[in-house]
Amino acid sequence: MSKPLPETGTDWNQLKARMADYAGGDVRWRDGKTAVYVFNAGPEVERIQKEAYSLFMSENGLGPAAFPSLKRMEEEVIGFGLGLLHGPDGASGVMTSGGTDSITMAIKAARDYGRKVRGITGPLNIVLPRSAHLAFDKAAALMEIEVRRVPLRDMLADAQAMGEVADEATIMIVGSAPNFPFGLIDPIGELSALAVDRDLWLHVDACVGGYIAPFVRMNGGDVPPFDFELAGVRSISADLHKYGYCAKGASTLFFRSADLMAHMIFDMRDWPGGRMVTPTLAGTRPGGAISAAWAVMNHLGVAGYREKQGQVTQAREKIEAGARALGFEILGKPQLGIVAFRHPDVASLAVWSKLRERGWFASLTTEPQSLHLMLSPFHAQVADQYLTDLAWALGEARSAAPVATKEVRYS
Repeated sequence: MSKPLPETGTDWNQLKARMADYAGGDVRWRDGKTAVYVFNAGPEVERIQKEAYSLFMSENGLGPAAFPSLKRMEEEVIGFGLGLLHGPDGASGVMTSGGTDSITMAIKAARDYGRKVRGITGPLNIVLPRSAHLAFDKAAALMEIEVRRVPLRDMLADAQAMGEVADEATIMIVGSAPNFPFGLIDPIGELSALAVDRDLWLHVDACVGGYIAPFVRMNGGDVPPFDFELAGVRSISADLHKYGYCAKGASTLFFRSADLMAHMIFDMRDWPGGRMVTPTLAGTRPGGAISAAWAVMNHLGVAGYREKQGQVTQAREKIEAGARALGFEILGKPQLGIVAFRHPDVASLAVWSKLRERGWFASLTTEPQSLHLMLSPFHAQVADQYLTDLAWALGEARSAAPVATKEVRYS
């Protein structure tokens, strides 16, 4: 629908008021009412995100020669990530705009490696567990790569079944740490053994877990190996704007070696504008996303992240216990910040709808249908209120007419 641009400009104060009015129907994430899309680490971190972003919002990460400050900050952020994820000597990485960007560039690297190093000439494929993120399908569609999704075993990737599906044209196998639908960490150790035995490229999608799992482990959580400490892992995606609490959009993509990363980079000089080298899907890269990530990570440090991730764990454990007391079943054994649960007698969609009436906005899974929470540190402060409202919503849904299950789409 077209709309004419105003003939004259509008005063900024008027525009701010209009924007606030537009936002009147948005979810109240600062109150802890949202358990998807936003990662709320509190007002202090939010302030640092904004101030650090604004300092470099006009600078462009596409031009490291023009903005060596951004190059330096990005290199330090990558170093922090590699340090947390057991990056070996020679490991490399880059900041991207988000998890989809990171996953797309990982597949691009694996594709080019398959063509140039392994000599694959025909159609290519990637092998995924059923629960792997849809970003893999999007990237594969862009590159005309076949996607082979394999049924789960106990809600986790089935390494043996994935091995049976992989063949000489498989450029990548995938494990999640954790997967998005259930918040469960796939058996990355088994997938690593398969990758080593068959010389397969194993990518670990740690977009959700990369910046929480190391600190949960430091806090005493029983988090299994999932990163470069496993020999078969060649690349890892980890989102800074999730549990790194950095400004959107910021993710990281890591490679076991610079030689593997070289297959990701786009480098072209055969046009009138001269040589262009880009390490991500985008050309222009907002300097603010880089500077905000650098500032937040340096501000929190290990101690700060341990505290924040401890609050996430506290919120998850309290909500798990409260949900069980209400008769809900927890799906699997979550270890990080995501928890999914369902009730044997009441449709999850009906409970979800009632919770929306009290301002709560979260996700639903469809296989099986369940309530889905991606928790932030702030949720530790509102977990009791959520459980009170969950009990009310359950009672309301139980007494209402049956609600037919249907797919709910989030876009």
